[in-house]
Amino acid sequence: MFIVYSFFVILRPKYKNQAKEYYMSLLDIILLAIALAMDCFTVSIVSGVILMKERRREGVRREGDRSQETGGILRMAFLFGFFQALMPLLGWLGISHFQSYMEAYDHWIAFLMLAFIGGKMIKESFGPEEEQHFNPSRLRTQLLLAIATSIDALAIGISFACTGFTELSQLTMPLLIIGIVSFLFSIIGYHLGRRFGKTITRRMKPELLGGVILILIGVKILITHLF
Repeated sequence: MFIVYSFFVILRPKYKNQAKEYYMSLLDIILLAIALAMDCFTVSIVSGVILMKERRREGVRREGDRSQETGGILRMAFLFGFFQALMPLLGWLGISHFQSYMEAYDHWIAFLMLAFIGGKMIKESFGPEEEQHFNPSRLRTQLLLAIATSIDALAIGISFACTGFTELSQLTMPLLIIGIVSFLFSIIGYHLGRRFGKTITRRMKPELLGGVILILIGVKILITHLF
Protein backbone atom coordinates (compact mmCIF):
# COMPACT_ATOMS: atom_id res chain seq x y z
CA MET A 1 0.00 0.00 0.00
CA PHE A 2 2.97 2.40 0.33
CA ILE A 3 2.93 3.18 -3.39
CA VAL A 4 -0.69 4.31 -3.12
CA TYR A 5 0.19 7.16 -0.82
CA SER A 6 2.76 8.53 -3.27
CA PHE A 7 -0.15 9.52 -5.52
CA PHE A 8 -2.46 11.10 -2.96
CA VAL A 9 -2.52 13.85 -0.39
CA ILE A 10 -1.99 12.59 3.16
CA LEU A 11 -5.32 12.94 4.88
CA ARG A 12 -4.62 15.37 7.66
CA PRO A 13 -6.90 18.34 8.39
CA LYS A 14 -4.41 21.01 7.30
CA TYR A 15 -4.21 19.45 3.81
CA LYS A 16 -7.91 19.03 3.15
CA ASN A 17 -8.47 22.39 1.46
CA GLN A 18 -5.70 21.74 -1.04
CA ALA A 19 -6.94 18.18 -1.55
CA LYS A 20 -10.39 19.31 -2.59
CA GLU A 21 -8.87 21.00 -5.63
CA TYR A 22 -7.13 17.84 -6.77
CA TYR A 23 -8.89 15.37 -9.07
CA MET A 24 -7.51 11.94 -9.92
CA SER A 25 -6.82 11.25 -13.57
CA LEU A 26 -7.59 7.93 -15.23
CA LEU A 27 -3.91 7.02 -14.99
CA ASP A 28 -3.93 7.74 -11.25
CA ILE A 29 -6.94 5.47 -10.78
CA ILE A 30 -5.36 2.65 -12.78
CA LEU A 31 -2.11 2.94 -10.81
CA LEU A 32 -4.13 2.97 -7.60
CA ALA A 33 -6.03 -0.15 -8.71
CA ILE A 34 -2.78 -1.97 -9.51
CA ALA A 35 -1.28 -1.00 -6.15
CA LEU A 36 -4.37 -2.27 -4.33
CA ALA A 37 -4.32 -5.50 -6.34
CA MET A 38 -0.78 -6.44 -5.31
CA ASP A 39 -1.85 -8.12 -2.07
CA CYS A 40 -4.56 -10.07 -3.94
CA PHE A 41 -1.98 -11.04 -6.56
CA THR A 42 0.47 -12.32 -3.96
CA VAL A 43 -2.14 -14.28 -2.00
CA SER A 44 -3.49 -15.79 -5.24
CA ILE A 45 -0.02 -17.03 -6.17
CA VAL A 46 0.27 -18.73 -2.79
CA SER A 47 -3.21 -20.21 -3.20
CA GLY A 48 -2.27 -21.60 -6.61
CA VAL A 49 0.86 -23.22 -5.22
CA ILE A 50 -1.01 -24.84 -2.32
CA LEU A 51 -3.86 -26.13 -4.48
CA MET A 52 -1.39 -27.50 -7.03
CA LYS A 53 0.28 -29.45 -4.23
CA GLU A 54 -3.10 -30.82 -3.12
CA ARG A 55 -4.00 -31.91 -6.64
CA ARG A 56 -0.68 -33.71 -7.05
CA ARG A 57 -1.21 -35.53 -3.76
CA GLU A 58 -4.74 -36.58 -4.73
CA GLY A 59 -3.61 -37.94 -8.09
CA VAL A 60 -5.60 -37.91 -11.34
CA ARG A 61 -8.52 -35.50 -11.40
CA ARG A 62 -11.95 -36.11 -12.86
CA GLU A 63 -13.66 -33.65 -15.18
CA GLY A 64 -15.99 -32.61 -12.39
CA ASP A 65 -12.98 -31.78 -10.21
CA ARG A 66 -11.63 -29.46 -12.91
CA SER A 67 -14.97 -27.66 -13.17
CA GLN A 68 -15.13 -27.29 -9.40
CA GLU A 69 -11.59 -25.91 -9.32
CA THR A 70 -12.38 -23.39 -12.05
CA GLY A 71 -15.44 -22.27 -10.11
CA GLY A 72 -13.32 -21.88 -6.99
CA ILE A 73 -10.78 -19.74 -8.85
CA LEU A 74 -13.46 -17.45 -10.26
CA ARG A 75 -15.14 -17.15 -6.87
CA MET A 76 -11.87 -16.25 -5.17
CA ALA A 77 -11.05 -13.66 -7.84
CA PHE A 78 -14.57 -12.22 -7.61
CA LEU A 79 -14.38 -11.92 -3.82
CA PHE A 80 -10.99 -10.21 -3.99
CA GLY A 81 -12.26 -7.78 -6.61
CA PHE A 82 -15.56 -7.20 -4.83
CA PHE A 83 -14.02 -6.35 -1.45
CA GLN A 84 -11.26 -4.24 -2.96
CA ALA A 85 -14.01 -2.13 -4.56
CA LEU A 86 -16.35 -2.26 -1.55
CA MET A 87 -13.88 -1.01 1.06
CA PRO A 88 -13.15 2.35 -0.63
CA LEU A 89 -16.91 2.83 -1.01
CA LEU A 90 -17.44 2.19 2.69
CA GLY A 91 -14.60 4.57 3.50
CA TRP A 92 -16.17 7.25 1.31
CA LEU A 93 -19.63 6.74 2.82
CA GLY A 94 -18.38 6.77 6.38
CA ILE A 95 -15.95 9.67 6.19
CA SER A 96 -18.12 12.13 8.10
CA HIS A 97 -18.91 9.78 11.00
CA PHE A 98 -16.21 7.12 11.14
CA GLN A 99 -13.05 8.67 9.68
CA SER A 100 -11.12 8.81 12.94
CA TYR A 101 -12.19 5.29 13.89
CA MET A 102 -11.23 3.83 10.51
CA GLU A 103 -7.88 5.61 10.45
CA ALA A 104 -7.13 4.39 13.97
CA TYR A 105 -8.10 0.73 13.69
CA ASP A 106 -8.41 -0.53 10.08
CA HIS A 107 -4.70 -1.39 9.77
CA TRP A 108 -4.71 -3.20 13.13
CA ILE A 109 -7.71 -5.30 12.09
CA ALA A 110 -6.07 -6.22 8.78
CA PHE A 111 -2.79 -7.06 10.52
CA LEU A 112 -4.42 -9.26 13.17
CA MET A 113 -6.51 -11.16 10.61
CA LEU A 114 -3.53 -11.84 8.34
CA ALA A 115 -1.28 -12.71 11.29
CA PHE A 116 -3.87 -15.17 12.58
CA ILE A 117 -4.31 -16.90 9.20
CA GLY A 118 -0.58 -16.86 8.49
CA GLY A 119 0.31 -18.15 11.94
CA LYS A 120 -2.15 -21.00 11.56
CA MET A 121 -0.64 -21.92 8.19
CA ILE A 122 2.89 -21.91 9.61
CA LYS A 123 1.84 -24.09 12.53
CA GLU A 124 0.13 -26.60 10.23
CA SER A 125 3.14 -26.72 7.88
CA PHE A 126 5.15 -28.47 10.59
CA GLY A 127 2.55 -31.15 11.19
CA PRO A 128 1.72 -34.27 9.16
CA GLU A 129 0.25 -33.55 5.72
CA GLU A 130 -3.06 -35.19 6.60
CA GLU A 131 -3.47 -32.68 9.45
CA GLN A 132 -2.94 -29.63 7.25
CA HIS A 133 -6.38 -28.06 6.86
CA PHE A 134 -5.66 -24.74 5.13
CA ASN A 135 -7.60 -24.85 1.89
CA PRO A 136 -7.76 -21.65 -0.21
CA SER A 137 -10.63 -23.08 -2.26
CA ARG A 138 -13.02 -22.98 0.73
CA LEU A 139 -15.51 -20.13 0.78
CA ARG A 140 -14.75 -19.23 4.41
CA THR A 141 -11.02 -19.03 3.73
CA GLN A 142 -11.54 -16.94 0.62
CA LEU A 143 -13.80 -14.52 2.48
CA LEU A 144 -11.29 -14.08 5.29
CA LEU A 145 -8.45 -13.48 2.85
CA ALA A 146 -10.50 -11.08 0.73
CA ILE A 147 -11.54 -9.01 3.75
CA ALA A 148 -8.10 -9.07 5.37
CA THR A 149 -6.26 -7.95 2.23
CA SER A 150 -8.76 -5.21 1.39
CA ILE A 151 -9.70 -3.67 4.72
CA ASP A 152 -6.88 -1.12 4.61
CA ALA A 153 -8.42 0.21 1.37
CA LEU A 154 -10.96 2.00 3.57
CA ALA A 155 -8.46 4.84 3.66
CA ILE A 156 -8.65 5.14 -0.13
CA GLY A 157 -12.34 5.92 0.18
CA ILE A 158 -11.43 8.75 2.49
CA SER A 159 -8.94 10.04 -0.10
CA PHE A 160 -11.70 9.93 -2.74
CA ALA A 161 -13.83 12.18 -0.57
CA CYS A 162 -10.94 14.61 -0.16
CA THR A 163 -9.96 14.74 -3.84
CA GLY A 164 -13.19 15.96 -5.39
CA PHE A 165 -15.46 12.91 -5.43
CA THR A 166 -18.60 14.35 -3.86
CA GLU A 167 -21.27 12.25 -5.60
CA LEU A 168 -21.75 8.50 -5.52
CA SER A 169 -22.06 8.44 -9.32
CA GLN A 170 -18.51 9.81 -9.60
CA LEU A 171 -17.17 6.71 -7.85
CA THR A 172 -18.66 4.24 -10.32
CA MET A 173 -15.71 4.20 -12.72
CA PRO A 174 -12.92 4.17 -10.09
CA LEU A 175 -14.57 1.37 -8.13
CA LEU A 176 -15.20 -0.69 -11.27
CA ILE A 177 -11.57 -0.30 -12.32
CA ILE A 178 -10.35 -1.29 -8.85
CA GLY A 179 -12.61 -4.35 -8.77
CA ILE A 180 -11.79 -5.51 -12.31
CA VAL A 181 -8.03 -5.06 -11.88
CA SER A 182 -8.06 -7.01 -8.61
CA PHE A 183 -10.18 -9.74 -10.25
CA LEU A 184 -7.76 -10.09 -13.19
CA PHE A 185 -4.63 -9.96 -11.02
CA SER A 186 -6.08 -12.67 -8.77
CA ILE A 187 -6.65 -15.00 -11.72
CA ILE A 188 -3.19 -14.28 -13.14
CA GLY A 189 -1.59 -14.83 -9.74
CA TYR A 190 -3.39 -18.13 -9.24
CA HIS A 191 -2.23 -19.48 -12.61
CA LEU A 192 1.32 -18.34 -11.95
CA GLY A 193 1.20 -20.24 -8.67
CA ARG A 194 -0.05 -23.34 -10.46
CA ARG A 195 2.56 -22.95 -13.19
CA PHE A 196 5.56 -22.68 -10.89
CA GLY A 197 4.14 -24.52 -7.90
CA LYS A 198 5.86 -27.79 -8.71
CA THR A 199 9.30 -26.16 -8.50
CA ILE A 200 8.40 -24.31 -5.32
CA THR A 201 7.03 -27.36 -3.50
CA ARG A 202 10.18 -29.32 -4.25
CA ARG A 203 12.25 -26.74 -2.38
CA MET A 204 10.01 -25.61 0.47
CA LYS A 205 6.68 -26.12 2.20
CA PRO A 206 4.06 -23.94 0.46
CA GLU A 207 2.01 -23.60 3.66
CA LEU A 208 5.07 -22.26 5.47
CA LEU A 209 5.84 -19.86 2.62
CA GLY A 210 2.21 -18.77 2.43
CA GLY A 211 2.00 -18.14 6.17
CA VAL A 212 5.14 -16.04 6.14
CA ILE A 213 3.87 -14.03 3.16
CA LEU A 214 0.51 -13.32 4.81
CA ILE A 215 2.21 -12.13 7.99
CA LEU A 216 4.57 -9.92 5.96
CA ILE A 217 1.59 -8.39 4.13
CA GLY A 218 0.01 -7.65 7.50
CA VAL A 219 3.23 -6.09 8.80
CA LYS A 220 3.52 -3.99 5.64
CA ILE A 221 -0.03 -2.68 6.09
CA LEU A 222 0.68 -1.86 9.72
CA ILE A 223 3.97 -0.07 9.03
CA THR A 224 2.47 1.88 6.12
CA HIS A 225 -0.26 3.31 8.35
CA LEU A 226 1.85 3.88 11.45
CA PHE A 227 4.77 5.57 9.70
